[in-house]
Amino acid sequence: MASASSLPPAATDLATAQDVARGIQRLFARNDIWCVSEMPLRGGRRADLMGIDAKGKVVIVEIKVARADLVGDAKWTDYLDHCDRFFWGVPPHLDRAMLERESHRPDCCGVIVADGYDGEILRPAPLQPLAAARRKVEVEALARTAMRRLTGLGDPETQGWGRIEG
Repeated sequence: MASASSLPPAATDLATAQDVARGIQRLFARNDIWCVSEMPLRGGRRADLMGIDAKGKVVIVEIKVARADLVGDAKWTDYLDHCDRFFWGVPPHLDRAMLERESHRPDCCGVIVADGYDGEILRPAPLQPLAAARRKVEVEALARTAMRRLTGLGDPETQGWGRIEG
């Protein structure tokens, strides 16, 4: 196996989805936005990151680290029904031109570039307010998921107990 120093620079600069998530979570934490990864949604979808900002608005980030994944995802608009703000999260090396096309709704989607260390909002996500009743459902699902995961960390015997939202 080649060491990182013997690989070409491009091979060591490629961020994974986990790296991008970490950078976004650091960016969000500095801005008082707290999120859960791999958040189950009604309808069987799963948000890469879903959180709540300081004003109680629900934020979803869909992370894409490969062009093929970005082009091939035809169901991403399902996420818009679950949040007040939606962002694409991408690594620095990914060509972002696709995100400017009408198919990827630049009018309602923000863009965050991130790696394993940090993130930067390149295009803010416009507010698309959820109905109050819908926001309540989403916030409660986030809270229950976060509490279930935290309880499971403290007591592994409880993992798998209860109803999984989604």
